[in-house]
Formats: sequence, structure tokens, C-alpha cells
Amino acid sequence: MSAVVQGIPLFTISRLLQGVGFGAATTAASTAAASVLPQERLGEGIGYHGLGQAIAMSIGPAFALYLVGTDPSTNLYVGLALVGFAGLVIALNARYESKWQTLPSSSAYRIKMETRLELDSKDGQAPSSTTVTTSKTINSEKYPEGDQVSKRTLRDSFNIFEPRALPGAIPQMIMCPTFGFGVFFAGLYGTTLGYTHAGLFYTISAVSMIIIRMISKHFMDTVPAIKTMTGAVACGILCCLMLLAAPYGEPVFLASGIFYGLATGISLPLNQSVAVKNTPPERWGAANALFLLANDIGIGFASVIWGVINDSFGFQTSIVCVIVCLIASYASAWIVYPARDKRWRH
Repeated sequence: MSAVVQGIPLFTISRLLQGVGFGAATTAASTAAASVLPQERLGEGIGYHGLGQAIAMSIGPAFALYLVGTDPSTNLYVGLALVGFAGLVIALNARYESKWQTLPSSSAYRIKMETRLELDSKDGQAPSSTTVTTSKTINSEKYPEGDQVSKRTLRDSFNIFEPRALPGAIPQMIMCPTFGFGVFFAGLYGTTLGYTHAGLFYTISAVSMIIIRMISKHFMDTVPAIKTMTGAVACGILCCLMLLAAPYGEPVFLASGIFYGLATGISLPLNQSVAVKNTPPERWGAANALFLLANDIGIGFASVIWGVINDSFGFQTSIVCVIVCLIASYASAWIVYPARDKRWRH
């Protein structure tokens, strides 16, 4: 017993460190991806970036369970350490900063470097007319709100809250309870119904998420954001209706995973791109941090709320509440989305 008690603080500290590392890594990776993507394909690119997370969600749990089943079970920690080390090696070799000239001309990082060179050249000889025209043209066309690439100040470094990301963060936070129910309780719901293959819900949803993100180039940056959000919410509601009908058969329950994956695969990169596009490039780190924080808050609170509702009123009541969250998220998008993202006709 004493060994268990002594082990609790160490385990708690390890979980805290894991949370810090996860938060830092996801924010840094999202910001780096947004910085090197061409502005006109930002939504599509963020969708592809999220594709890696979808693959990890489908492979990671099975890999972890395999390691736990080995002898000794502590191989899980060795395996996770090796995966983390591999990620570190890959990150250290992702040196796009030294090869910024090869980035797309409309990428934020290339614009930043061109602008910096232009400003530095004013201290010496005047820059060529071609360089000036290119830099100014890209800034005016790709960032129509007038947010120019500027040098960071010490005040900017400590200003971690970016309110201009709220138009994407708010609808996502309200929608996240939907994903929280799916992540934490969909499998338990299927098991409660007596279905032996309830875990397939997650595999089906992961495959659906991967497919929709692979074809996102056909709508993510070409269709107005509010119309894309309409599709995501419709898929979420259809998923919930099928979950309500799940007692009538396991195929209905498993098929609901298709629409769960579609709702997740569309809404997350869509709202993240809205948050990023509404923020100047030098504040994309803070914008991604706020968006991911809103995402975590929505899912975290949902896990507690749905647990209470499930125990008090049953899964069916929770699913109805999830539909309410979906409708509320859609209504908030109409309220907080920038005007350009609420144009029903492109």
C-alpha cells in the first residue's frame, strides 16, 4: 500500500509534464504548419495537418494496448519514450526557417522574411523595385484586413490571449461536447447495449475522418465557412439521431461512427482556419493556443457533464443534449464568424 501511495505523486507529476509537453507540441506544430502553408489553401492544409492526429487516434490506442499486454507491461513507457524521441528527431530536422525561399510565395513565414529583408535594406541601400512590389502586393492581397507582418515586441511576447481567434474558438468550444461524448462514452454506450464490437465505432470514425480530410481541398478553401459548418453540424446531428436509434441494431450504432468522423474531420480544421485567418501571422502562435485551449475545455467539461447526465438520466438524454450543443454551435458561428465567412454565396 505504501508503495502505491508513494507512487501517486510521481505519477501525477508525470501526467502534468505530459500535458505541458502535449500542449506545447500541438500549439507549435499547428503554428508551424500555418506559417508555411499558402494562404489560399490554409484550410485545406490545416486539414491535412490534422490528418496526422486522426491516424494517431486510430493507431495509438491499439499500439498502447499491445505494449501493455507484453511482459513486462512497463514496456508501454519504453515504447512511448521511443515514440517521443522519434518525434523530437523529426522536429529538429524540420528546419524550414533556413530554407524559407523554397516556401510558397503567399506563406506567412516567407512574407515575414521578405519584409524583414526589406526593412533591413533601408539601413543600407534601397531595395529593388521588384522586391518591394512583391512584398507589399502579397501583404495587401493575402491579408485584406490590413494586418501587416511586423516585428515582435516584448509586450507581444507576454500577450498570450488573442481575441481575434475567438470567432473560430467559440463555435468549436460549444461543439466540443459532441466530440467529448463520442470519445469517452460512445464505446461504453455500445457496450451497455450489449454489442460485442462496440470498439469498431472508433475505427470507423477514424477512417471517415481520414477520408474527409484527404478530399478537403474540394471545399475547405473554396466554399464559404458557414456553409461548410452547416455540413459538419448536419453530420453531427445525423450521428446523434442514429445513436438514439442504436438500440434497434448494432449496424446502426456502428454506422453512426461515419457521421461522427465527418463532423469531427470537417469542423476542427474549419474553425481553426477561421481563427488563424482572422489573426495576423505574427500572432498565430497565440491564436492556435487559444483555439486548442477552447477545444480542450469543451471536451474536458463535457466528460464530467455527460458522466453525471448518463448516471442520472441515461445515455439517451445525453445524446439529446449533444444535439442542443450542435445547434448552439451553429448559431454561434452565425454570430461570431467574420462577415466574409458568413457569405452564403461565394
